[in-house]
Amino acid sequence: MELVTLADIRTAAGRIAGHAVRTPLLPLRGVGTPAGVWLKPECLQPVGSFKIRGAVNAVAALSVEGRARGVVGSSSGNHAQALAYAAAEHGVPAVIVMPDTSPAGKVAATEALGAEVVIVAPPERDVRAAQLAVERGLALVPPFDHPEVIAGQGTVGLEIAAEMPAVRTVLVPASGGGLVSGVATAVKALTPHARVVAVEPELAADLAESFARGERVAWETERTYRTIADGLRTPAVGVLPWAHIRERVDAVLTVGEDTIRAAMRLLATRARLVAEPSGAVALAALLEHPGFAGEGPTVVVVSGGNVEPALLAEVLAAPAALAHG
Repeated sequence: MELVTLADIRTAAGRIAGHAVRTPLLPLRGVGTPAGVWLKPECLQPVGSFKIRGAVNAVAALSVEGRARGVVGSSSGNHAQALAYAAAEHGVPAVIVMPDTSPAGKVAATEALGAEVVIVAPPERDVRAAQLAVERGLALVPPFDHPEVIAGQGTVGLEIAAEMPAVRTVLVPASGGGLVSGVATAVKALTPHARVVAVEPELAADLAESFARGERVAWETERTYRTIADGLRTPAVGVLPWAHIRERVDAVLTVGEDTIRAAMRLLATRARLVAEPSGAVALAALLEHPGFAGEGPTVVVVSGGNVEPALLAEVLAAPAALAHG
């Protein structure tokens, strides 16, 4: 299986320029926070997550004929918004298949970007997207199992390596594996001394099990949907991302639900960043595994900030509630 290269990622960087933001590295400071930690705030992207990078690259890479036919994708929310945005930017029709468990705000945001949204049960979302691609002649742009998507997400690693060549550890949220695959490709090529670590919830730890067993493992949808991190509920890492992860990712860590919430609070109160649960899992790894921040500069990818207001309010109020309980 042919893997994405550094050259592919550099090509993607040219395609997404002017569409995606080159996010800065922000130091995480404050009492009780690990030293030498920097945040890569992809929550500051126009659609609130890193997904814009892969979606824009995939749409930009289409032929004129392919753009005219339109695109289809499946997503619980962030790839949905990103693909809708990328399609609108390039004048391409878009259809997005979303599970009926998607946060209402993410569905509304996707529709507001001009996409047609098709709601299905969670196990049907990928199947329905593939069916629509055939029925309507649309180009299928999946959320992670696609070389142009992986290359686009890899621009996150390209920027990290350029801004912090001395980086020792990069922590990346993972589910389908597109982001960590791209980041690892860029980081390993440009800063081979650095290690890249994937992070996922304990309640959706199919990648951790796959990594430990050395073979791709799938979990039932009912198991992965237990986690608060709705963007990381994919039941199995993608086939192409898995090929990258086996070769280029150094470790996989898992985190608990309470730690994810604590990481969201820390980002909001110390870094002034709004992160959705999925976007906070990489920082949660440092709270559960603090030793990972003690071997040199550490970069934590905050992958997204599309959180429902009610959930954010609940998470932020929790310390006060506990203190008075």
